Amino acid sequence: MQYDPIKKTLGRFFSGSVLLRKTFYSLLDLLLLRTWHVKKALKKTAAGFNGPVTILDAGCGFGQYSWRMCKMNREWKIKAVDIDNEHIADCQNFFSRAGLSERIAFETLDLTKLSEIDLYELILSVDVMEHIEEDQAVFNNFYNALKKNGTLIISTPSDKGGSDVHGDDDHSFIGEHVRDGYGVGDIREKLEKAGFRKVSTEYTYGVPGSVSWKLSMKYPIKMLNISYLFFIILPFWYLLFFPFSLLLNFLDVNLKHKQGTGLLVTATK
Repeated sequence: MQYDPIKKTLGRFFSGSVLLRKTFYSLLDLLLLRTWHVKKALKKTAAGFNGPVTILDAGCGFGQYSWRMCKMNREWKIKAVDIDNEHIADCQNFFSRAGLSERIAFETLDLTKLSEIDLYELILSVDVMEHIEEDQAVFNNFYNALKKNGTLIISTPSDKGGSDVHGDDDHSFIGEHVRDGYGVGDIREKLEKAGFRKVSTEYTYGVPGSVSWKLSMKYPIKMLNISYLFFIILPFWYLLFFPFSLLLNFLDVNLKHKQGTGLLVTATK
């Protein structure tokens, strides 16, 4: 099943006015459980920052996390990169019209080619590493690009059902993934090999989060893969299921999970 084409179609729909794009970001903040977990991690990390901070949004996509970080602190300077030219052009257009072009720069970049040294206090990478075959090279680049004591935050599927793969005969719900998910030991080993210390991992998308994901993402996207005519039905679908998803998201982000289909990883240089 193709996930990115659906995302791009939604992105184009909401890319008109500045108000419409802000509304899109607000909806993503509510709907996407990973955003809840990433926001929590960002707030925890930001508590240790004083004064100006330089941040890399590594794989910015629609720019929703760059937008959130711009709102968190006016002293933060953000560089947002993505391999997709369309995403970068779209984000440049929106952030310029929103009056934020002095605080954020966008660039088309393959993360395996990231070559900056000792530049960032924070690197954020959300739903990116599962798309990159040469992940060890990217982890090495992240380490080199961070300043000493800098922090890396990664959100990615786990090997406990990430990408909706629960057995050898299953196939990823998202056809663009090159791996179904990371094991805790696997990603820890790769990050430590790159030089990181204080590697912390926690499962996300436990039982409540997995149910929420199916209601808010999997089933709607399955419908849209059949026909875009289902866009007509989506408002009614979310009117019915959105309150349940919000409650499940709240439970997921506030509970500890023995396992889950997602991983939130933080590491220090």
